[in-house]
Amino acid sequence: MTQPALMLALTFATGVVDAVGYLRLDQVFAGNMTGNVVILGMAATGGGTGLPVLGPVVALASFLAGAATAGRVLRTAAPGWSGRCTVLLGGVGLVLTATALGPAVVGADTSGARAGMASSLALAMGAQAAIARHLAVKDVTTVVVTSTLTGLAADSRLGAARGRGALRRTAAVTLIVAGAAAGALLCQVHEGLAVAVAACVALAVTALGSRAAPATTGSASTAPAPAPSTAPAPASSTAPSTALLRP
Repeated sequence: MTQPALMLALTFATGVVDAVGYLRLDQVFAGNMTGNVVILGMAATGGGTGLPVLGPVVALASFLAGAATAGRVLRTAAPGWSGRCTVLLGGVGLVLTATALGPAVVGADTSGARAGMASSLALAMGAQAAIARHLAVKDVTTVVVTSTLTGLAADSRLGAARGRGALRRTAAVTLIVAGAAAGALLCQVHEGLAVAVAACVALAVTALGSRAAPATTGSASTAPAPAPSTAPAPASSTAPSTALLRP
């Protein structure tokens, strides 16, 4: 499975996670940090907006922590999928799995529990976004589609008429919308079920990515070393100069 396809699958998972955050965790976005920043800006004006503050602040801080951690791990990693990507994305899947179990164990009826759940989801999304940034699949950041929509419109026939990347961009937008719709439907059953679906997607991408890693990140260090040359040195290098033999 190609890297663009894997990143598109994670984009679907982000849609699911953000639906859970907005619908069940006090209007908090776990992946779309632009939304949280805007909410905090409006809430800071006061005036009885009724907008949340704790959840967006915690989610923003956790997202940054997840992205910073993944960036540190990948700092010296070679381009493309590597073992470090596998470990990090596997950790994302495990964090999502633990978060899915949280409501069943401790419940999500208090503001503190909801903030904690939003924090763990944002931590996972921050790490996922950093992995996607390292893999650098064009137009697929997995967490936002603003730049994707910009490219889709700017390069369309009504724009620059370049027509490049339209299929991938359309797929990214479609999948995050589909993920949000799926998340909203699953939340009607239980928010933990929605997060569990996102966790399964992340773990499946981890397995598929690690399987495809050798073909994607072929290392030159594994290539056989060239055999030492056994050809004799050119005769001219040892023959005496004819100029020295002239009288």
